[in-house]
Amino acid sequence: MPIKVLSEELTLAIAAGEVVERPASVVKELLENSLDAEARRIEIVTEGGGRKLIEVADDGHGIPSAEIPLSVARFATSKLSTIQDLFAIESLGFRGEALASIGAVARLELISRSVDEINGTRLVVDGGQVGEPQPIGTPQGTLVRVRDLFFNVPARRKFLKKDTTERRRISSLVSRYALAYPDVLFKLTQEGRVGFQSSGSGKSRETLAAVFGVDTARQMIALPATPDAPVKVGGYISPLSVHRGSRRGMTFFINGRYVQDASLSAAVTQAYHGLLMVGRYPLAVIFLDIPPGDVDVNVHPAKAEIRFRNPDIVFSVVQRVVRATLLGQSPPPAIDLQRSWGQADHSRSISPDWALSTADIEKPITLRGIQPALPAGDLPLLRVVGQVGAAYLVAEGPDGLYLIDQHAAHERVLFEALMQAGSQGKIESQTLLEPVTIEFTPAQATVMEENLEVLNRLGFEIEPFGQRTYRLRSLPDLLTDVEPEQALRSVVEDFEEDETPLMSETEARLAARVCKRAAIKAGQVLSLVEQQQLLRDLEECQSPRTCPHGRPTMIHLSVETLERQFGRRG
Repeated sequence: MPIKVLSEELTLAIAAGEVVERPASVVKELLENSLDAEARRIEIVTEGGGRKLIEVADDGHGIPSAEIPLSVARFATSKLSTIQDLFAIESLGFRGEALASIGAVARLELISRSVDEINGTRLVVDGGQVGEPQPIGTPQGTLVRVRDLFFNVPARRKFLKKDTTERRRISSLVSRYALAYPDVLFKLTQEGRVGFQSSGSGKSRETLAAVFGVDTARQMIALPATPDAPVKVGGYISPLSVHRGSRRGMTFFINGRYVQDASLSAAVTQAYHGLLMVGRYPLAVIFLDIPPGDVDVNVHPAKAEIRFRNPDIVFSVVQRVVRATLLGQSPPPAIDLQRSWGQADHSRSISPDWALSTADIEKPITLRGIQPALPAGDLPLLRVVGQVGAAYLVAEGPDGLYLIDQHAAHERVLFEALMQAGSQGKIESQTLLEPVTIEFTPAQATVMEENLEVLNRLGFEIEPFGQRTYRLRSLPDLLTDVEPEQALRSVVEDFEEDETPLMSETEARLAARVCKRAAIKAGQVLSLVEQQQLLRDLEECQSPRTCPHGRPTMIHLSVETLERQFGRRG
């Protein structure tokens, strides 16, 4: 095939693929345009997860009628003049590609009126075909309406996630920008319902409450001003009592721009090192003010990736400010001297003694009260030898030595028992003495709304109690030893931005989350009878060699391996 210059239509489609990855990408570009126009009110409406409709309206400066056709042309912008400007960018948008790229893969309608004009102007772009501008009566500001996203790029449309996932991405994005711009009112309506709204009062605590809930916002710790530091750091971090199961609760803004940067996440995580349990992460909303010349935002067309001129300095400043603030505001965790060494915090008393008591012999226990009647698995009969590090069981089998991860093994036992009980409609639940009212973030509330039926099938009894609030009345029996609010939050929180909605895998993934929370923990000392019971339960499982999340429950050291290690076999 001979070399030839690509058509303008094809180059637009290629460029659009870099800028517009999904509906949230469209919302991000339009939000940034509105903020650059100094809007004080931004309303976002979506339908079909953004596939059918994305509408962003603002009360900013607006676009003069003479510049409307240029606004949808590639590389046309009011934010750069010289090449030097490219290395000192102070606006959010600057590439001049957003509207042109969106118009290339959707049906775009642009309506705008500048502050100096009486009438507005309307312009339609249909799959890259630009129509004629028309006068129209409209308030000051700009409205961009995007319909049928990727209608002319079916391959790109096919690879979008389900509507629920795309809605969560949009909700997460809007709430993050609200945190950085508390003086701007953000209102997000999805599928005809208001999912998020900030006050626009300029009070950061009010915005924190709108995003994380009132209780969490009240506990967040403000970072002190750092006027003498090479990088100015501000924002809020969570105390040690507030944490999440993933890094998604950390949000970073550089000069007002939302960015995703692994080094910044690592700096905050390191600041909490030794203060949070392994696998738990803080909430953080951190704003960095850096001289524009010291940060390169022109790394990728989506403008989410950045490069620092002095990355080590930025990392060090963030880590030290967060650590110093945390230690200054949060007392060190108390030590319970009455608890046995290595024993996890668990309401049920477990004897640390290796010897069997009379009660143990006469009345063997079943862990967490579950004794699944399942077909035997593919494990040989194992004999318990003991426990190592209060985390692993040592067992002897006919073909060698087995090391069993007690947490992973118990997860598997509970999971199969719960799934079997669910298939028979026999999941037991415990009614709370007093219902617990829980407020969720916008993304978590969406997960709750979409999966109430699944949660109720698994033994929860939950009912809506306001826009983002739910009332918990019952818990599965597995979780009766866990504080009710934390039990439900731990099941929901890690699905905020999950690629696959819960309903696509029925209750299996959610059941796995319940069992992870309920299973015995590493560091929990088990009596010999409890160790034996856990192995018997594991032997009866259908898939005993992995936990529900795919981690191995055991390591096998064959007799041959041991002989080679001890030099008995060549």
